[in-house]
Amino acid sequence: MKVSTFPPLFLLLLIISLSGSCRLGTHAAADHHGHELEDLMVVATSSLEHTARDAAVCSGHKVMPSGDGVRWVPMNRPHGPCSSSPAVMEEDTIDDMLKWDQLRTSYIRRKLSGGGGGAGEDVNSDTTTSGVSEKNGMGVTAVNLGDAKCAAPAPTQSLEEASMTVVMPAARQTMVIDTSSDITWVQCLPCPFPQCHTQKDPFYDPAQSTTYAAIPCGSPACTRLGTAYGNGCSASNNQCRYAVDYGDGTATAGTYITDTLTLSAAIVVEHFQFGCSHAVKGSFSDQTAGVLALGGGAQSLLAQTAKDFGNAFSYCVPLPSSLGFLSLGGPVGASSRFARTPLIRNKRAPTFYIVRLEAITVAGKRLRVPPAAFEAGAVMDSSAVVTQLPPPAYAALRAAFRTAMAAYGPLASPVRNLDTCYDFTRFTNNVTLPKVSLVFAGGAAVLDLDAPSLMLDGCLAFAPTPGGGAHGSSVGFIGNVQQQTYEVLYDVGGGSVGFRRAAC
Repeated sequence: MKVSTFPPLFLLLLIISLSGSCRLGTHAAADHHGHELEDLMVVATSSLEHTARDAAVCSGHKVMPSGDGVRWVPMNRPHGPCSSSPAVMEEDTIDDMLKWDQLRTSYIRRKLSGGGGGAGEDVNSDTTTSGVSEKNGMGVTAVNLGDAKCAAPAPTQSLEEASMTVVMPAARQTMVIDTSSDITWVQCLPCPFPQCHTQKDPFYDPAQSTTYAAIPCGSPACTRLGTAYGNGCSASNNQCRYAVDYGDGTATAGTYITDTLTLSAAIVVEHFQFGCSHAVKGSFSDQTAGVLALGGGAQSLLAQTAKDFGNAFSYCVPLPSSLGFLSLGGPVGASSRFARTPLIRNKRAPTFYIVRLEAITVAGKRLRVPPAAFEAGAVMDSSAVVTQLPPPAYAALRAAFRTAMAAYGPLASPVRNLDTCYDFTRFTNNVTLPKVSLVFAGGAAVLDLDAPSLMLDGCLAFAPTPGGGAHGSSVGFIGNVQQQTYEVLYDVGGGSVGFRRAAC
């Protein structure tokens, strides 16, 4: 397919429709290169004509979330049949989404290498605002904050990102989950425009919660913010201030407070520490109230609930027509339901979760990639869009994929950092794709990629990392396009990451 001006999430759903038929078709490409039929997947080209609005039925997740079966909340994509948001979407291109993705991942690489980044920018200054919007296509969920006496009316707006709803008793909040940040925050009254953006839910108002408490300057909680997130104190009331710069054109700043966080009847966190945001920079997801942080740092939701829920969590990134979930806890230690790989932590940047690829297979054949190419590892990131591979690994994948797809040439124009794109509109019957699998360290954990996890708007949904050279290694990313439909378990206490196929 050629690049269009359709919203990125529409294109993602379009590719999902492309994978709707897995029966063998009549296209002759199935065995042109000697591939076994089980190493190929065939989809109907006509499925490309479907739109997000054609999928009228929301299908639930396929398995019971991990843990004890009760500590989980639903997660969905915006605008699909599983979302309560309006069907109207802004005309954002996939190029916008990939631009944001490159900025975000470059910033994380700098953090992993000991580079800068932190709370230094003034998010109220017009000179620091950016046109870059956070567009990752990840799921959203709902939560509640506080002990509600009443709630302010919610402004009208449209949702652009997948989210989840977190409930702090004072207000129900729809939030994006992020495994590569540590500070949870919501927009918080007073929150004037344009420093704040419109959102789907009522703004959280600490004055309406009987369980709200300010965090004073000099307290251990305020001191732990350090230089990365600390932003001084309020001169008027000695209240701790925080700031987060995401390095992609977005940032948030406000006061640091506590309240009761309720995700479900089984997940209630008293005295939860989070940011009460009075100003944002850049454009965060429309209708989402903020970010639910699940990184490895001391301030994250995981760290604050580790003793109660076993220092583990899992999620399943859904397709737009399906329901996903976020689960706290999980089957820590040995579990036959998950194929596992070791979790690697970086002492300079404990926020990030790193795994190591061992091999890549295309149409059943293992690619010849020097083991050293994978040495730097890859960040497991809920918000990164496409998977980024070190140059030697990406070059091998691209060559094998293009060879298997020779019948669909010539190549279409690249889309930003996606350089293996096809115009499938010239083919009226079926499209045959080679099966691609990512094999992680230890060999037991494998991501077998379905069509929606392989192609994005007609392009191979992989990109090379910007560093590493022809033979070197650079930190990669496992994007949420490739994570779709798998339950991904972060067993931080047990030191592993696990995968369970077809969970949502």
